[in-house]
Amino acid sequence: MVFEYQIKYSNRKTLNISVERDRSIIVRAPHHLTEERIDKAVQSKRQWIKEKLNHSQKYPILSDKKEFVAGETLMYLGKNYQLLIVDEEIEGIEFDRRFKISKTNQEKANELFKKWYLNQALKKIEPLAIKYAKNLGVEYNQFKTSEMKYRWGSCTPANNIIFNWRIIKAPMYVLEYLVAHELVHLLENNHTPRFWNILSIQVPNYERAKNWLKKNGQLLEIDF
Repeated sequence: MVFEYQIKYSNRKTLNISVERDRSIIVRAPHHLTEERIDKAVQSKRQWIKEKLNHSQKYPILSDKKEFVAGETLMYLGKNYQLLIVDEEIEGIEFDRRFKISKTNQEKANELFKKWYLNQALKKIEPLAIKYAKNLGVEYNQFKTSEMKYRWGSCTPANNIIFNWRIIKAPMYVLEYLVAHELVHLLENNHTPRFWNILSIQVPNYERAKNWLKKNGQLLEIDF
């Protein structure tokens, strides 16, 4: 079987192969590696790549998008909360065990909710990054939440950490795992036994978080 893949060169020291959620294969490689050596590495991982591509949990059927009508529920920090459509004028989104939005803003609900979720992601996730960076004795350059396609988080070669805003819908223990995961990469590039050992010290229940993402990750991928 021949796989098509994209090479992304950087200042990293080791080669990494990943299968994204759109089934694209990304090879992140140091500048000094030739295409021949990269291809040889990809071919040596053919069976692993095939298993990833055929992983039913990695590529589930996505649910329909929200219509933002009264009574719908939206996920936040692992729980579903009911949406109320009210006649009173509300600026943006209000949340207090239920979501509220003005009837006059219903048509732009997707835009308003995305803004609200992005803001909440910053508030909830950045303190975790500060906490785990201190625990691990590492420093990152920038922290961001943004629109990320097929990834929950990323640690860049420039030591920036970026998180998909959609993860704010997951339970807090899943956020803890995702943040710690990316910061451990500042100590260990690849998912080696040392990587998982360091992570297990920081987040002892990380397997529970991984299993939650395997089972529910598709719920995070739709906008709301």
